[in-house]
Amino acid sequence: MLPSFSPTASASATPPPRPIPGSYGPPVLGPLRDRLDYFWFQSQDDFFRRRAAANRSTVFRTNIPPTFPFFVGVDPRVVAVVDAASFTALFDPSLVDKRDILIGPYNPGAGFTGGTRVGVYLDTEEPEHARVKTFAMDLLHRCARTWAADFRANVDAMLDAVEADLLGGSASASYVLPLQQCIFRFLCKSFVGADPRADALVDRFGFTILDLWLALQILPTQKVGLLQPLEELLIHSFPLPSFLVWPGYRLLYRFVEQQGADAVAYAEEEHGIAKKDAINNLLFVLGFNAFGGFSVFLPFLVAKVGEAGDPTGLRPRLREEVRAALATRGADAEFGFADVRAMPLVRSTVYEMLRMQPPVPLQFGRARKDFVLRSHGAAAFQVSKGEVLCGYQPLAMRDPEVFDRPEEFVAERFLGDDGAALLQYLYWSNGPETAQPAPGNKQCAAKEVVVDTACMLLAELFRRYDDFEVEGTSFTKLVKRQPEPSLAAAAAAAAQPQTAQ
Repeated sequence: MLPSFSPTASASATPPPRPIPGSYGPPVLGPLRDRLDYFWFQSQDDFFRRRAAANRSTVFRTNIPPTFPFFVGVDPRVVAVVDAASFTALFDPSLVDKRDILIGPYNPGAGFTGGTRVGVYLDTEEPEHARVKTFAMDLLHRCARTWAADFRANVDAMLDAVEADLLGGSASASYVLPLQQCIFRFLCKSFVGADPRADALVDRFGFTILDLWLALQILPTQKVGLLQPLEELLIHSFPLPSFLVWPGYRLLYRFVEQQGADAVAYAEEEHGIAKKDAINNLLFVLGFNAFGGFSVFLPFLVAKVGEAGDPTGLRPRLREEVRAALATRGADAEFGFADVRAMPLVRSTVYEMLRMQPPVPLQFGRARKDFVLRSHGAAAFQVSKGEVLCGYQPLAMRDPEVFDRPEEFVAERFLGDDGAALLQYLYWSNGPETAQPAPGNKQCAAKEVVVDTACMLLAELFRRYDDFEVEGTSFTKLVKRQPEPSLAAAAAAAAQPQTAQ
């Protein structure tokens, strides 16, 4: 559980800000020690929890990988922030600069994005940021008409494949690769307007290319679980080169250029973005933000709802809500975002999963100026210009000062007025859930679409199945929905004479 360190001073007093506790240790050895703890001796959660407890503070100094020896120009020193109150400073453009700091002090480089500094690496004060962010938001608005239908069609194809594995005699059927194929196909068609089936290579290998492209960028900052010390020596000691994925990236680039020509032209003609930069930005939003985010989050969601035995009895309640909301549409009828927005428990379940397992656990910002970072009560810390803030969301969104039973998954947490009030502390989208994406902020442009899409996945599962179970990332049970008797059949059965006993 995240330790709570409420200040003992009276709330009426406003003590001066205090120095931030914690230490970076000696050069080289301090960062190396923290790196080994982060990747080897402790989990990511333990790394932040132990330091918060040792410093008796939810704001403290530490080092963040990657570090020594070959990450030239990377300063691992950060100010860690793990409570809900101080975390909000990361969303304030007047306090923090987001330039080239998406995954921390380490920047994989423009070699992974065709030489373009794509939108997520731009700060809000850079003129190009508003142009690229507006383009992404407008493109999402344009594709909203077909998004739900494209997603459902690809989910159905995925579930057909999973069912075929189970019917073929397998005790379980993994949904990871079918789900990734589903996500890739529907994102290409809906967001970019490019159908992967028009290019056999892209359709077959496109999502694998994106997996490799993502991995090469983020692996220096991620724990993989290989045999140590091989992981430290081969993955965490030097930047991974972009040329390894360049042929695949060029394949996807040409695919977007040809099959997504309308979206590229829209960027050029309506937003003044050069063709090369438009394609590279489209590929980044498609591959890193959308495909990467969904590939991390949706498996967690399916696995949690599909827990064997359903210890909280959640699945029957979700099924009942979904069936009631879709009752007038028929078992095989199309449904859209408006329908899933009328499913409060489904939506609360998605919110709770985003609280417990945010797709991107870390958020960063560089102090634009000297400022006072305020936490709960009267706690305040002096931050100096240029210091990097590192917000660890899984702890900030389990803050016991805000959430009751913070370490438990409570599907009903965000229901009703009290639940709605908690949405201001749901930070998964690089901003509060109660805020809206805009050209002047860094909040995820697809914030609403992500939640609606995750709700639609759950709704489709319960529309199609009476029950299902998941172990790890595999379905172990799929109980097909039993057809309900028609009104005419029910009336005919009722009219039959009863046999005397």
